Amino acid sequence: MGTGISSDKIDLLIYGPSKPLIENGFSDQFVLHKYETQPDLERLPPGIAEKLRGIAVTGLVPTNGAVLSKYPNIEIISSFGVGYDHIDAKYAAEHNIIVTNTPDVLTEEVADVALGLFIATAREFIKADKYVRSGLWLTQGYPLTVGSLRDRKVGMVGMGRIGQAIARRLDASLVPVVYHSRNPAAGIAYQHYPNLVEMAKAVDTLIVITPGGPSTANLVNAEVMQALGPRGIIVNVARGSVIDESALIQALKSGTILAAGLDVFAQEPKVPDELKALQNVVLLPHVGSASVVTRNAMDQMVIDNLKLWFGGKPVMTPIPETPVKAR
Repeated sequence: MGTGISSDKIDLLIYGPSKPLIENGFSDQFVLHKYETQPDLERLPPGIAEKLRGIAVTGLVPTNGAVLSKYPNIEIISSFGVGYDHIDAKYAAEHNIIVTNTPDVLTEEVADVALGLFIATAREFIKADKYVRSGLWLTQGYPLTVGSLRDRKVGMVGMGRIGQAIARRLDASLVPVVYHSRNPAAGIAYQHYPNLVEMAKAVDTLIVITPGGPSTANLVNAEVMQALGPRGIIVNVARGSVIDESALIQALKSGTILAAGLDVFAQEPKVPDELKALQNVVLLPHVGSASVVTRNAMDQMVIDNLKLWFGGKPVMTPIPETPVKAR
C-alpha cells in the first residue's frame, strides 16, 4: 500500500508482481502505492488516483485504457521487459503518456537461452538426461538423435536486437540463417522473406522472436507448420500468443513437425496438459532473461527511467509509439 500522501512528493503506482529492488529503489521524494493485480487496484484509497503521476509495471499485468483512464495525471509508464503488448501504447500516445521498456540489457541473455533451447530440442537433452537418471544407460546405449544442427537452416521470425544476437550465435555454429519480418531490417545481410509460409518451405527450423500483440497473434499457424515439414523444429522465445498453440499440439502429435522448444505459452503459467505429455517438446518457465544479473539490470532500468523523467531529463528507452524524450 502507499506510504503516505504529500503534495511535495511524487506518487507512483508499483503495479504487478513484487520486485524488492524496484520497491526499494526510490528516495523519500517518491510515495509508492503497490498493487499486484488489476482487481487489487480497486483497493486504491480515495483521492490517490488523481495524485498518481507515474507507474512502474513489473510484469505482464493488463495496463489498458480501462486501467489508465482511472489515473488522469499519469505522465509515464516504466515497464519491466522488452515486450509491451500488455500496455495500451495507443491510449498512452493519445494521452501524452510516455512508455518506456527495458531493451538491450537482456538481449544477450535471451539469445543465449534461444540457442540453448534450440540445441536442447534438436539433440533431445532433456530426454537423454531422463535416460541416465532412470538407469536405462546401464542396460542399453542411448539411441542416436534424429535432430542435429549440422544439417539445418534456420528461419528467424523477427530480426530485432535479440533476433540479430541469436543469428550471430547461429553464424558461429555454422548454421545458415534467413529471416521473416514485415519489412527488411536495415543493415542486415541475411536473406529476407516477406512471406512467412514461403520461408517455412525453405527452412527446417523456426526461431520465433517477434513482438506479441494483435498484429502477430497466431502468426505461426497450421499452414506455417505444414510448410515447415516433418523435420521441422520450432523454438519460441517471444510470446505464447505468436504461435497457434492448439495447432502446434496437433502438429507435434501427428508428426507434421519433429519437435518444439518453448519458453513462452498462450496462458502462462498455465501449460496445456497435452503439451506436458509430449516427449518431443522442451518446456521452460519463461526464463529467457531470468538470471539474477540480467533481472537486476532490468529492475534498475525501470527505476532509472522514472527518476530521469521526474528529474526533467530524457528517459533512456522510450518505445516508438511514445517517443517524447523529456518532460
